[in-house]
Amino acid sequence: MKKQILALSLGVASLGAFAQKAELKAAEKAIKKQNFNEAISSISAAEKLIANADDKYKSKFYFLKGQAYASKKDYKTAADAFNSLIAFEKKTGKTRHSNEAAPVLNKIIQDVSNKAIKIYNEGKDFKAAAENFYLTYQLSPKDTSFAYNAAVAATQGKDYDMALNYYNELKKIGYTGIETQYLATNKLTGKVENLGSKSQRDLMIKSKQYLNPVDKRTDSKSATIVKNIALILKEQGKNEEAIAAMAEARKSNPKDLNLILNEAQLYIEMKRMDKFGELMNEAVSLDPDNPTLYYNLGVVNYNQGRIEDAKKHYQKAIELKPDYADAYMNLAVSVLDKDKQIVEEMNKNLSNFKKYDELALKQKEVYKEALPFLEKADNINRNIDTVKTLMNLYEVLEISDKADEFRALYKSMK
Repeated sequence: MKKQILALSLGVASLGAFAQKAELKAAEKAIKKQNFNEAISSISAAEKLIANADDKYKSKFYFLKGQAYASKKDYKTAADAFNSLIAFEKKTGKTRHSNEAAPVLNKIIQDVSNKAIKIYNEGKDFKAAAENFYLTYQLSPKDTSFAYNAAVAATQGKDYDMALNYYNELKKIGYTGIETQYLATNKLTGKVENLGSKSQRDLMIKSKQYLNPVDKRTDSKSATIVKNIALILKEQGKNEEAIAAMAEARKSNPKDLNLILNEAQLYIEMKRMDKFGELMNEAVSLDPDNPTLYYNLGVVNYNQGRIEDAKKHYQKAIELKPDYADAYMNLAVSVLDKDKQIVEEMNKNLSNFKKYDELALKQKEVYKEALPFLEKADNINRNIDTVKTLMNLYEVLEISDKADEFRALYKSMK
């Protein structure tokens, strides 16, 4: 009885091996005839039996499956099959089909990434672009930048749930986006260019077409990822979750200036200027020579009615960056803040000529104080706002030639 059961078991095993071989042979023939539906049907039948197959049949199965699904443009299934093949043959140490599969897999990855880039550049369907960027990442997990591109595209398409999933995936895999750029100066144009790789850059240096080779590491995108997660949560009305997300990031990097600034930006979005001011003060303590930080503190203090403090911060920003046009403009605005009260008093004293004239003189003194800051802002970065304000000041101060000049300028800019 035992011998009979053993013989029967061996017979079942042999039948399974025969069935695997037959289905794979049928799939291979169907692929050659470009009958891919039939090939997939045979592959599906073989898949139920493949677990106990010999190594050579497993390799053949993965290879044929990849071919069939690639031809049907089911790139995800095809790439999974090819990746399984490559991993399996690497494990067994026997290369039967990996060399044939690799170029097909690379072609799939290239096609999908090109499709993603094309859709994204067209700017019409960011969701489809995001899906194809993410598929590229799934097909080639080492190319993590495509997952980042997917998150950016999903955000632009306002598909916030999708974007959040992608950003959380980036956090999970520890994506930083840091890369080394191989730069050199084009001898003909004088411009610094990224030449892609060290070998390419070295080749161009040897050709004498480029000079001054420099390696440059790009900034980490970790803080940006956290900021975007928080902003998406805020966009979804999940303010407390947004704050928690930022707090979690800062817990591991409490002195990271970018994270502080991103958290500060979040509080601006929430119109919580008190918290924004606290964080800007913290940022200044970490980077005391950063003019932008002092400028932002000036804005905070001005909005909260601390005009003199605002002026000090704008002056510090200008001290650190003498061509800071916006700081000059806001410094002038801070000086002109006194004008509001003066105008109110003038309106109350329209029939009190003596008092009115005193207030008019006082107003002119305020304008004289603000004038050099506005002129400096206009010299650095002329725009319609500075031109209009200067025109009004020149008129009140009775500087006729300048008033005429700026009136004509203002008309031309309108």
